[in-house]
Order: sequence, then structure tokens, then C-alpha cells
Amino acid sequence: MAIAKWNGHILAQSDDIVIVENNIYFPLGSIKSEYFQESDATSHCPWKGDALYYNIVAGGVVNANAAWYYTAPSEKAAQIKDHIAFWNGVEVQQ
Repeated sequence: MAIAKWNGHILAQSDDIVIVENNIYFPLGSIKSEYFQESDATSHCPWKGDALYYNIVAGGVVNANAAWYYTAPSEKAAQIKDHIAFWNGVEVQQ
């Protein structure tokens, strides 16, 4: 079971993860949506495609753009479609 935690709160947990470039991607359905707030941030990866971001809000603190996901990844990265990964201090344990 993989678990993502930040600021003392469990953000996501799942046995159905995908690992790409040392990042653990959780199914979007495994997140606790009360901690996630849509962000206007986007980024582009040459081989994965365009990523969208969430701010994480837990314990009254905002971790801006700390989670990213792909709704329409490239064919090469199809396994991470509708999966979410974390950074910026979010602990992910497997």
C-alpha cells in the first residue's frame, strides 16, 4: 500500500500505483478530495504531455502546486492517465 502524507494528513493511499521516473502516481480516485484545490498551473513534459496541478490545503496551510496529473498524456505515458503524483514536501511511502 502506498500512502501520500503532508502536514500530518493522509492525502492518498492505494495498492494500484504506477511508478514513472521515480515518481509514484496514485489513481485520482484514491485521493481525499477535501485536501485538493485546483491550481491554474500547468507544465509540459516532452514525452508525457501537459500536466495540470492541485494545491494541497491541510491543517490551514497551503502547499502550492504540490500535486500534478495528466488527463491526456502521450501514448508513451498512457499508464499515468488520471493518476496523480506529489512533490514539494509531500511524503510518499510504499
